[in-house]
Amino acid sequence: MKSTSYYPVLMTDRVAETARFYETHFRFTSLFDSGWYVHLQSSEDPTVNLAILDGTHATIPASARGGRASGVLLNFEVDDVDAEYERALAQGLTVRLALRDEAFGQRHFIVQGPDGVLIDVIKPIPPSEDFLRQYAAGAAAS
Repeated sequence: MKSTSYYPVLMTDRVAETARFYETHFRFTSLFDSGWYVHLQSSEDPTVNLAILDGTHATIPASARGGRASGVLLNFEVDDVDAEYERALAQGLTVRLALRDEAFGQRHFIVQGPDGVLIDVIKPIPPSEDFLRQYAAGAAAS
């Protein structure tokens, strides 16, 4: 299968609120809004897309209707994670993990959206020697 595009679709019972959250706090713009489905695109990178879907809509198989996004962690890599963390705090976002460095090669923090989805905001950093050995050649941040 040759994919031509990839983006997550989050099922929720709070479509408008969730879409506004990503527009307000993560610089997305709505490209399509039917009320039950909103397609969002990053205002900074058109290859970054996200959709929000009413989990009770008829397009969802009956056996899965009413579902909500769970067990999902969205990762957004950014250039300045420290500035994004300060912005998240200033905007009153629900911080689930404070800004910190990880030995596996990330400086990051995690916030939670109104639908319960966790959002990990990341800046790749050089990993420790132990973790560096686990990366493919050239894949680790330097």
